[in-house]
Amino acid sequence: MDELVRICTITVRAGSKGVPGKNLRVIAGVPLFGHSVRQAAESGLFDEVVVTTDSQEILDLAPSFGATDIVVRPPHMATDTAGKVQAIAHAVLEIEERRGVRFDTSVDLDATSPLRTVDDIRAAVALFDASDVDSLITGSEARRNPYFNLVELQPDGTVAVSKTPDAAVLRRQDAPRSFDMNGSIYVWKRNSLIENPVVFFPSTIIYEMPQERSQDIDSEHDFDIVKWQMESARPIA
Repeated sequence: MDELVRICTITVRAGSKGVPGKNLRVIAGVPLFGHSVRQAAESGLFDEVVVTTDSQEILDLAPSFGATDIVVRPPHMATDTAGKVQAIAHAVLEIEERRGVRFDTSVDLDATSPLRTVDDIRAAVALFDASDVDSLITGSEARRNPYFNLVELQPDGTVAVSKTPDAAVLRRQDAPRSFDMNGSIYVWKRNSLIENPVVFFPSTIIYEMPQERSQDIDSEHDFDIVKWQMESARPIA
């Protein structure tokens, strides 16, 4: 079997409403986005490690952390309402044209989820390679289960369990397992990504990660938690 040709993208916008300038904020001596670039390079899995961004400062810094190439993210793909997957597909096609290569697999590491380990990346990609699926996501077991203790607000102001089970669930352990997406690692078949740039396909599978490596940064509080974990003596592996 021929060796697979893989690309890893790290998509990094200059702006952020929740945590202004978060991707350039320093944690453990490195700008936030730099941790994901380093992990991709250290994994040894990728023919290309590409940073796609609308920030000139990030474009200038990316090679120092192991990026093999950079892509300027088009303005319409860098707004607050733009989807990330379209920017990933754009970067894949851009690098294919530059290098004259066709990738088999596309992996994206979210810059706001740096608590993953290199082993997580290797294991997630290995699981994907061993499965005939279109995409893989990562997540941790949900703290609230939609069949048991996650409720939705109804139009009349009452609340009800989000998903009604066929039979009453008296213990959380008896409910179907549910997961919180942690946004850490995404894997696609290249053709599936380009033909239909979405996260979920009928065949999508999950690589489970522990909660202590699943914190992503969407608020100042999240940033403080991740910074503490990465800079303290407490191990995350």
